[in-house]
Amino acid sequence: MTLQFIDLDQLSVSPLNVRKFGAKECDDLVSSIRALGMLQPLLVRPFEDGFEVIAGQRRLNACRIIAEDGEIDPIPCLVMAEGDDAAALEASLAENIERLPMDEVDQYKAFAKLIKEGRDADDIAATFGITPRMVSQRLALGRLHPPILTAYRKGAIQAGDIRNLTMATPKQQKDWWALMKDEDAYAPTGQRLKDWLFGGAHIPTANAVFDVLESGLAVVSDLFSEDSYFADAEAFWTHQNTAIAEAVDALKADGWADVILMDRGNWFANWDHRSCAKEDGGKVFVTVTNQGEVTSHKGYITKAEAKRREKADITPAEKPELTKAAQNYVDLHRHAAVRSDMLVHQGLALRLIAAHMICGARHWTVSPDLQIAAKPEIEDSLATNSGQTHFDEQRFEITKLLGLDDLSNILYNPEDWDKRKPIWDILDALKKLSDEDVLRILTFLMAESLDVNSPMIEQLGEDMGTDMSKHWQPDETFLALIRDKQVLNAMVGEFAGTNAAAEHITATAKTQRALLTACMDGTRKPVDPDWMPRYMAFPQGSYREAAVAVETEDTMKAA
Repeated sequence: MTLQFIDLDQLSVSPLNVRKFGAKECDDLVSSIRALGMLQPLLVRPFEDGFEVIAGQRRLNACRIIAEDGEIDPIPCLVMAEGDDAAALEASLAENIERLPMDEVDQYKAFAKLIKEGRDADDIAATFGITPRMVSQRLALGRLHPPILTAYRKGAIQAGDIRNLTMATPKQQKDWWALMKDEDAYAPTGQRLKDWLFGGAHIPTANAVFDVLESGLAVVSDLFSEDSYFADAEAFWTHQNTAIAEAVDALKADGWADVILMDRGNWFANWDHRSCAKEDGGKVFVTVTNQGEVTSHKGYITKAEAKRREKADITPAEKPELTKAAQNYVDLHRHAAVRSDMLVHQGLALRLIAAHMICGARHWTVSPDLQIAAKPEIEDSLATNSGQTHFDEQRFEITKLLGLDDLSNILYNPEDWDKRKPIWDILDALKKLSDEDVLRILTFLMAESLDVNSPMIEQLGEDMGTDMSKHWQPDETFLALIRDKQVLNAMVGEFAGTNAAAEHITATAKTQRALLTACMDGTRKPVDPDWMPRYMAFPQGSYREAAVAVETEDTMKAA
């Protein structure tokens, strides 16, 4: 026969076992196994894919009850070989168990004596048909402060507290025993004892996301469970945080829209989030418990964000790195530094002015005057103005300098904004031009943005001595728009002569326009071939006084 440790789910009761036991008949064994472990192995033999229990049905049932509350270690079993006599094996097993002391402390002493004699834990376990782990658990009692061990044997200390104390340092054991002896002090027990031993943060090694062996961190093992703990919580967090940061970077590199590392101790509320696939902008929420357990909740967005997306039907931008206040702080300080330096870079400033005029900005919108004509015939007349045609020619030359497409207007226009280059591209183009070309562009932009109805036109025309005769000549459209007969008569007086004006003072507007047209087309000799209506002069004149003067003169002659 051989001693093996077999998983509970591989064991079944043999039909040859004539004695049947219910759950209630196993209560005493459940308590014993929980406190002392499986002291007597089951007698089994291979059967199909597992093993059938020849002797030990009550122990098997007790283990099944214990397993309902959590995991249970593999069960020690004596596996019969072909030809083994079951009765003889069971008798031999019983004899060995009778030699095993039933008290944990007595077992520790017996095992410690065998260790001194040169036996090892595996050998001792095989002798008594128990697990090597149980041998190690009993030997751990030898590390206890003697008064604590004595108190335990007298029933003054619970078995669970003894197990926790086996993980304590000698100083911690002595300090705890001092608290036990002090009537005015409180000695922690149960979970509080474990918290007291580990400084409130008993961190299982299973929660580490780094290689525990490579880290070299001190570890305290709980021989009475599968757990082991880090002796130094602060050192653990140094390694754990580094590993978490690497894991977060790896998740971002894997294509997740964002990875949110939640504050330690905060938990992830599933009901406040919605599932969202990676390709749809899903995020990863990483939680870290105070015991160091790390969990990545992949493919979620908050419920509030899901509602915003449904409302806007767009994928929102990534959460900003800076808060609004922090961004404002950075922006203000950078702005103050840049505009201070700009004061000594006049050339750059001129180019930036031009770029802002062309592209617009939050505080700067310069729009072209679109020269909206009240009637189509006015627009046709404007097309013959040499000033207009010259300006249009210059516009296309400026677009070439800037590398723009041939647009009807260079200045900012929301209607064609999608066709424009970004402002930084315009600025780059301007930086490559000479100061002379930049000034030429600025001059053009200023002219392009002049308001047709602004009094500034009058002032500029006077300052520059603008001569309208170089750009415009009287035409039929102009005459057709003049409706006042007195004004028309005054114009006749200037263009055809005062006698003609006097002769036709009572004529219709149509007749007076005909006189002016005859002077324009050469069928009638004008008194002033270079005649220019007073409206076109700088400063602009009026015909009201002239009309009154002609009327007064004619009235006096009639008298």
